[in-house]
Parts: sequence; structure tokens; C-alpha cells
Amino acid sequence: MTSDVDTNNSILPTKTPLPSSTENNKQNHTVIILASGLSERLGQPKQLLSKHGEPLICYMTKIALATKPLAIIVVLPQDQPAITDAINGLVRQNPIIYTVINLIPETGMAHSLSLGIEALTNLKISLINRVLIMGVDQVLLDSEHLKELLAFKSTVVASSYQYLDKAYSTDTGKNNIIGLPIVINVERLKQWQPALRGDKGLRYLIRALPPNQLSTVINHQLSYDIDTPKQLFYARQQHWLDA
Repeated sequence: MTSDVDTNNSILPTKTPLPSSTENNKQNHTVIILASGLSERLGQPKQLLSKHGEPLICYMTKIALATKPLAIIVVLPQDQPAITDAINGLVRQNPIIYTVINLIPETGMAHSLSLGIEALTNLKISLINRVLIMGVDQVLLDSEHLKELLAFKSTVVASSYQYLDKAYSTDTGKNNIIGLPIVINVERLKQWQPALRGDKGLRYLIRALPPNQLSTVINHQLSYDIDTPKQLFYARQQHWLDA
């Protein structure tokens, strides 16, 4: 059976050892960045869109670094050397960043997340108790929002934001979205891994949680993601992305 993990870009044992509990007892989370989407509707890799003069995938990884995680696992699509090259500079500078190659990115976000969980398990870091999961196309995401998510201690802490239609206008007939970025207890995430299928596995699992296990942080700026040329045009017009 072919593995979905590219061992040339994943969990490298030669990297600098991760900090022990005596070195920094405040670090207790890792980050999984889901960046293996094929951007078929957009027509170009959203990972390589430019924000403040650098590829979006690098910008988002730096936001994740600002939360001071134990490790960051970035899941990338296969056969996309430009994306891999873009993130490799950060990987060389930061020994806590690892990349995993998704050989079948067309299967959806849930498979990408499953690969991230598998890589996380292979790290064997006993200090980890929570996982921050994020994507790369919420162009107004910042590190402050991620830190606010991490400040809660619930089993799951999710972002909440307004539903927008494809033209970026509000559809008041729909409830707020509960979704990424999200912080999950690591043991709960591993329990959920077998149920992750397609694009919506995680969202359905979160909806099934009892209220006392779920907290949300409202940030309507997260409504603006980039899936279509029209959305990209709007984001550039607002100077959220470089032209």
C-alpha cells in the first residue's frame, strides 16, 4: 500500500530536539496547517497568493509560529514543487516545522487532517495536550485570534463567523459558521481520526458535542476566504492580498 507521507519532507529525525517540560512548561500545543487543497475553483494555488510580499502559506505559518507551539505540521499537495519550495525556507529556519505530502489531495480536507494527525502521533511528544488546526486562505486571520482560541480550556474551541455567499454579501438566513481555526484536545482528535471522511467530517463531529465541551470565539473577519477568482479580485481590491 502506498503511503501518503513523503518521508523526504516529513518528520525528520535529524532536526533539533523539541523543548522539554523543564525548558518551557507553557508550551502544550501543536499546529496542523491544512494546505493540500488543489484550488480548482480558483484556478491557481491559493497557497502561493501573496500577502505583504510573501506566499500566503508562509504568512500563515508565521502566524502559527507566533503562538509558540511545540511543533507545526504543514500538509502539502503532491506534485506542487512551487508550494514545497515556498515553505522549505521556513522549514530550514525553524526546526519545529515539518511537512507532510498528501498523495491524494482530491479526496478532501478530512484526509489531509488525518495525515496531519498521523504525523503528530509519529512525533511522540508527550507534552502535547491540544492541537490547533487551521487553513491558509482566511486572509484576515491573525495570531491574536489564534491566541484567543488557545486561551480557552474546553475540549473544542472553534471559530465562529458569519456566512457569506459567493459574492461576499451577507446571507442573513443562515446561522454563523462554526469552523477553522479550531483547537481540539489531542486525545479527542485521535479518537475522531477514524471518522474523518471527505470534506465535512470534522464539522459534523463538532456539531455533535454537548454544549459544555464546546466554546466559540466570534471573528467575522474569518468569513473572507479565497475559493474563486471573484473572491480573489475582491480581496486584492481591499488590499488584503497583494495585486
